[in-house]
Amino acid sequence: MNANFENKVVVVTGAGGTLCSEISIHMAKLGAKVVLVGRTEEKLQAVAEKIARLGGTAYTYACDVTDREGVAALARYVEENVGLCSCLVNGAGGNNAKAMPTITSFDPRELTGELPEGTRGLYDIDMDAFESVLNINTMGTVIPTMEFAKQMVKLGGGSVINFASMNSYCPLTRCFAYAMSKAAITNLTQSFAAYFAPANIRINAIAPGFMVNERSKAYLGTVEEGLTKRGESVISHTPMGRFGQAADLLGCAEWLLNDEASAFVTGATIPVDGGFLTLGGV
Repeated sequence: MNANFENKVVVVTGAGGTLCSEISIHMAKLGAKVVLVGRTEEKLQAVAEKIARLGGTAYTYACDVTDREGVAALARYVEENVGLCSCLVNGAGGNNAKAMPTITSFDPRELTGELPEGTRGLYDIDMDAFESVLNINTMGTVIPTMEFAKQMVKLGGGSVINFASMNSYCPLTRCFAYAMSKAAITNLTQSFAAYFAPANIRINAIAPGFMVNERSKAYLGTVEEGLTKRGESVISHTPMGRFGQAADLLGCAEWLLNDEASAFVTGATIPVDGGFLTLGGV
């Protein structure tokens, strides 16, 4: 338990995922009432059951965070059934392989349709998928922030955490839509922080480094079982010599949501990256 969080309402989007499920569990351990938001009810229920076994309080709500009416309904549910939201974690987001080329630089053959089978250039990507990545990562942060800021105004203040990325600082190869959207998150965090400061609402972001999950294992491998070529590049660029774990984010998230510990912090994006940004690659 932590007196700064006891019975406070914390809304977490993307709560069924690897990172935000752990943040949700951690906040519940600290005494918060956690509202788990995601698109898949089954994943949310699994997290809620873990919280219940630990003696915590959790609510689940399946919702698409890019749906304005759906998020408005979520906010009404929270206010009427849980209480006014004190903290919001905008964890919903992601990438889509269909929005990514398989090559890292332009090949003239992509304009003539002569790339080898299974190879995809920039001109071959699915633009609907590209747009969906932009939408979930940007509007999926904007819409919940605007909706739950209304409740924080009623409370006299609150705290929001957005999810940025290493791509926010320097785009990685092939990740055009994802990098574009995550760069937008750092700017949005700053501009919203300035706008909502008079309402005593602090808005910050976490920029995770390369974290371990099932998807990352597929294209990066693991230090223990063997790395892909891309994984070797990441590890060689990470002074701490490992991928991050969800637990590595918990201290930073708790600090940013704590209105006493980070009372004068707003508009900041905090890298939790094992030192990835300290190396220039040469």
